[in-house]
Amino acid sequence: MSKHSPDADVAFISALAELLNKNELTELSVKREYGEDDSLEVRVVKQANIVTTQAAAPAPVYAQAPAPSAAPAPAAAPAGNDDPAQHPGAVTSPMVGTCYLAAEPGATPFITVGASVAEGQTVLIIEAMKTMNHIPAPRSGTVKRIMVEDGTPVEFGAPLLIIE
Repeated sequence: MSKHSPDADVAFISALAELLNKNELTELSVKREYGEDDSLEVRVVKQANIVTTQAAAPAPVYAQAPAPSAAPAPAAAPAGNDDPAQHPGAVTSPMVGTCYLAAEPGATPFITVGASVAEGQTVLIIEAMKTMNHIPAPRSGTVKRIMVEDGTPVEFGAPLLIIE
């Protein structure tokens, strides 16, 4: 059992976030050792609004990596001009973490494309700092699109799925 105060950890994390902003950093990782079997690992990430950069950045990366894909990448760009995060039915990630579509490996996914969901129903899980965070549907509707795969990392604000 840990002998350190959770309030001290919260103050420490707040100080890290302030340090991140003050020094114009985008990411900061720290591991604090309290004892032989007790430690705190913190990763603070600052997500910038890069909507226009986000749309423009993948094209050069894909065009440079595989030469045969150079032609399809620009063709896909006009169709991708509608940013999924701006869709009125978009469900975006409330945190940085790893996205899971089912409660455990091999289990039935929480949702599938075409499935009806009720407001508050768990649609996926995001693991952040070894904590499983159930993400509820913000509204009732039909799942039109799932934009993440099971076990993939997600950023804050990244579109996860669309419910209409």
